Amino acid sequence: MSEHITHLSWQRDGAGFGYKDYPREHEIDFGNGHHLACTAAVEYLGKAGIPDPEQAFVASLSSCHMLTFLAFCSLKKLTLESYTDKAVGYLEKGENGKPVLARVELHPTTVFADGIEVSPELLEELHHKAHEECFLANSVKTKITTVL
Repeated sequence: MSEHITHLSWQRDGAGFGYKDYPREHEIDFGNGHHLACTAAVEYLGKAGIPDPEQAFVASLSSCHMLTFLAFCSLKKLTLESYTDKAVGYLEKGENGKPVLARVELHPTTVFADGIEVSPELLEELHHKAHEECFLANSVKTKITTVL
């Protein structure tokens, strides 16, 4: 159906290659001049203040959910003014004892245009449908919940 290409690059730049020595910083090129500096999580010797893969994963799930939610609202002519989300991912031990991002909680806040009334039940239904149709939610084992 479609391809989604990124280019990741990392350089040792003369640093040692012992486990605590090599740099975790790398860059992801999304094309068209869009680059994202990344690192490991601080707990895994990354630098604070730079996104890590776990954050990027959580952000991707949040973004995909929002885009799917916006599509359904648009189709129902429920005009939104804003959408924000504080998504939280939880790294836990998986069934095999290895760390996994087992759960992600989405905490979306929506502001609809003046005159648009959305009941709590309809809002919950829209988020449920967005979750069911989100490409990324359908691609992962991570439990994703929406907390309204």
